[in-house]
Amino acid sequence: MRSKLFVPGTRPELFAKALAGEADAISVDLEDAVTEARKAEARATVGAWLQEHRGAPASKLVIVRVNAMDTPHFEADVDAVVRPGLHVMNLPKPESVDAVRAASALVQQAERRNGVTEPVRLLLNIETPRALREAAALAGADARVMGLQVGLGDLFEPLGIDRRENAAVQQVLLAVRLAAGEAGLEAYDGAFADVRDADGYLAEAQLARRLGFAGKTCIHPSQVALANQAFRPTDAEIAHALRVTTASAEADARGLGAYLVDGRMVDAPFLRRAQAIVESARRLGLLPSS
Repeated sequence: MRSKLFVPGTRPELFAKALAGEADAISVDLEDAVTEARKAEARATVGAWLQEHRGAPASKLVIVRVNAMDTPHFEADVDAVVRPGLHVMNLPKPESVDAVRAASALVQQAERRNGVTEPVRLLLNIETPRALREAAALAGADARVMGLQVGLGDLFEPLGIDRRENAAVQQVLLAVRLAAGEAGLEAYDGAFADVRDADGYLAEAQLARRLGFAGKTCIHPSQVALANQAFRPTDAEIAHALRVTTASAEADARGLGAYLVDGRMVDAPFLRRAQAIVESARRLGLLPSS
């Protein structure tokens, strides 16, 4: 999931357009993009759309960001949106392992009520100091958790931390990536609010990729191509990865655990990364499928 495009739950006329676009996922929002007065309306709209839609193109993830667990909307949101066709529920501000497990239990109950046969996964937002401190535990809290997502606005603004302070951004991104990695999960970068600053968005996406992130949120369609560009393996990376995997087979035949490719030492961790790059390139249609 290189790119995830947010769409307000009160704008159903945009749902089909987002599904037809270039983003890897559509994320319909019931939280920040919806005023308190329109929460029930948005919930009903999204629930009805999911019930009628029942699936997206095979390459497209359908995500809904619900309201946080400490709001009066959470349980009703879960019941409304856990429908056939929903792939991932985005959970804002989870604060504890118990909270994640409680959310998972509610999702399971809604699946049974609503005839959902494919388990809905959870994408957890890391956007409070406590969640950042507990990120590794949250990532491993439940089998439904498919990844961690950074929420820098919610994390930084209440603390007076400049959203553009690169040192702070780097520290949080690295901490979240390591926490996700401990659980064997992917990490995803969050929103970049200035939609006029394409260079700033791309630079932050490229930083996230260098820190091992798999994708980034888009709050405007103009950001989708930037995210897809940033999280696509480069031609040079693909070429090197192919040479690594080829050399690995030769090294195995010779009984070598470490060997040189392009003048650089390669052993098991480097091989795993090369294999992941090759698989990503193949999935994106950059290599033959055979």
